[in-house]
Amino acid sequence: MSNQHDSLLDTLPAAWNFDRLKDLVTLRNDKTDVPSVDEDYLELEDVESGTGQILGRRNTLEVESAVTLFKRGDVLFGKLRPYLEKYYQAEFDGKCTGEILAFKPERIAGRFLFYCLGSHWFIERCNALAYGAKMPRVSWQTQMSHLNVPVPPLWEQERIAAYLDATCAAIDAAVAAKRRQLEILDSLRKSTIQTAVTNGLVEGVTLKHVDNEGIRKIPVHWQADRMKDVVALRRKKTDVISEQMDYLELEDLESGTGRIISRGDTLEVETAVTIFNRGDVLFGKLRPYLEKYYHAEFDGKCTGEILVFKPERIIGRFLFYCVASPWFIDRCNVLAYGAKMPRVNWPTQLAKFNLPIPPAREQEAICRLLDGKLGQITRLVGAINAQIGALIAYRKSLIHECVTGRRRISEADVAAARDQAKVPVACGGGTKANG
Repeated sequence: MSNQHDSLLDTLPAAWNFDRLKDLVTLRNDKTDVPSVDEDYLELEDVESGTGQILGRRNTLEVESAVTLFKRGDVLFGKLRPYLEKYYQAEFDGKCTGEILAFKPERIAGRFLFYCLGSHWFIERCNALAYGAKMPRVSWQTQMSHLNVPVPPLWEQERIAAYLDATCAAIDAAVAAKRRQLEILDSLRKSTIQTAVTNGLVEGVTLKHVDNEGIRKIPVHWQADRMKDVVALRRKKTDVISEQMDYLELEDLESGTGRIISRGDTLEVETAVTIFNRGDVLFGKLRPYLEKYYHAEFDGKCTGEILVFKPERIIGRFLFYCVASPWFIDRCNVLAYGAKMPRVNWPTQLAKFNLPIPPAREQEAICRLLDGKLGQITRLVGAINAQIGALIAYRKSLIHECVTGRRRISEADVAAARDQAKVPVACGGGTKANG
């Protein structure tokens, strides 16, 4: 073993060395400010966190600043908020935001460099060095360029990369299969809600036509009332700051589940916030396609981007399921205005929605049914997410062990991994397919 050169790494195998990153790569500095229709430009959000894959490409028609040019085979790394683990090996010549660093491999195999930049030790080192409270980033000139990278002999770099390509492909395929299961469960959740709040629980019930976009028929004994006639919009606000953890921003609401992820205080909130009460139904009017809604379980406060409905002539839980239903979300998306930050309006749009209103007892029965069925779906989703988390954690651990020499890879290991993956040898980071 050679001497230790980085506090986050153990000693290396005897034939390995440490080299500064700036001695192994060249940072791409060529830029252009010429707008282009070519879909060869990457923003940070186009790079998927922790996978080394991209989600898509875009053009530079609306980009106002110069962008960095990169070449096929370069390794890209997001210097802004490095904990997001944004890295990618380019499969095409393209352009990227200045928040992405593009490295041309010189004295290191490109694919091995790719895995180094995605490894636990490298991400943790960048996190430790990052500066800036709200938007932490690392500097190439004074920080990243001086990082000591573990460098095995070239033949071993290529062997490690081949092993990780095959093994990670198998893991990624397993994760993709799990995510398809989540998509099926999400479709089941939506259809279950839609059927219950528009058709009720009795099969074969006589239906009547209603004048409503998104819902054409409801049971004959139901009513269709304008939203403003069955709920009151909470308008009371406060600008008193508080450290009580009872404040909700849009990001505190989990998309498509009706649950909250966290709560905050208003110590740093500079605008007045809306007061809500336990039992109110909250709905995110900004980017309604994100499906941000919540049935309040406590008295609290929220951002003005969240509308607060007080149920009056409708049971609160049934209102919650109406707001969560696909017809409601789809209608909001159709009516939303604003290109970059679409939103819906209460007085001229949502207030005029016709809600399906069953008798009170039937509302309660529908809610009991949905609470039970969706509870089962939620438990299944939780179990699958735990499996995905375990696979991703194993992937990260494997990369770290291989690029730091903790796990030595033989040709037999590579052959076995390729056989298990049953995929062609990878030559790039890949683009994540939609769906």
